Amino acid sequence: MGIRIDDARRERLIRELRTFFQDQFDEDLTEFRAAQVLDFFLEALGPQVYNQAVHDARRYLQEKLDDLDGEVYEPEGA
Repeated sequence: MGIRIDDARRERLIRELRTFFQDQFDEDLTEFRAAQVLDFFLEALGPQVYNQAVHDARRYLQEKLDDLDGEVYEPEGA
């Protein structure tokens, strides 16, 4: 499963990359080159960032489930 982004987000990220390279490095990136840079980062970093987000979400939910008894448990009468 590759990291996929919708067309509108991809266009926005390409614009942001072009602006970043211009502002930080005084280098004009063509739209094609910016798309290549974006594809590289999605391939190189995307899975790692995605997996970390899944891990963080799993840990957060597990903590909430572990605390469920303490939050909502009602003692039963004898």
